[in-house]
Amino acid sequence: MIDASCFVSLQRAQSELAAHQKKILHVDNHIGISIAGLTADARLLCNFMRQECLDSRFVFDRPLPTSRLVSLVGSKTQIPTQRYGRRPYGVGLLIAGFDDMGPHIFQTCPSANYFDCKAMSIGARSQSARTYLERCMDKFSDCELNELVQHGLRALRETLPTEQDLTTKNVSIGIVGKDKEFIIYDDDQVAPFLVG
Repeated sequence: MIDASCFVSLQRAQSELAAHQKKILHVDNHIGISIAGLTADARLLCNFMRQECLDSRFVFDRPLPTSRLVSLVGSKTQIPTQRYGRRPYGVGLLIAGFDDMGPHIFQTCPSANYFDCKAMSIGARSQSARTYLERCMDKFSDCELNELVQHGLRALRETLPTEQDLTTKNVSIGIVGKDKEFIIYDDDQVAPFLVG
C-alpha cells in the first residue's frame, strides 16, 4: 500500500504573454491544496489554513490532523452561504495531507460541503478525468508513487483539447506522504514525470 497522496494540475495562462497561474499551494509540511475557481478566494482560504496549522503547532506542539483542518474550512466557507450581502467562496479545493491516520484527499465545494475521497478531479472538463480515475481505482493501492503520478497525468490528458499537450510549463505536481513533506514540482522538475 502506498503511503502518499498526490496532485496533478493543469496551469493556464490568460494570454500567450502571461505567466501560467499556479494551481497548487503549500499549506503546511504535511498538507497542500489544489484549486479550481477564483484564485483570490483560494489564497484567502489558504492563508486561513496556514494560520490554523501554525496555531496547532504552537498550542499543541503537533501538526493539525487533515480531517480537522477540512472541518474548519467547511465551517468557514459555510458562513457566507447563510448571510445576505456576502457571496460564497468561489473556489473548489482538493486538500491532500498525511497524518497519523495515513494519506488523505478531501474535496471542498463552494457550497461548504466536503468529502473524503480516494481519487478526485475538479475544475473545467474534470468529468473525463474522474471517469479515468474511477476506471483505474483498483490499481492505485498497489502503485508506487511514480506510477500514481503517471495515473494522475493520464487522467489530466483526458481533459485536454486535442490541440493541447502536457508540457513543463502547464503542469504542476504536488506530493505528500510518509516521511515526505509536501513538495510542489514545477517547470523543469516535472520533466522526468512527463517522459514516463
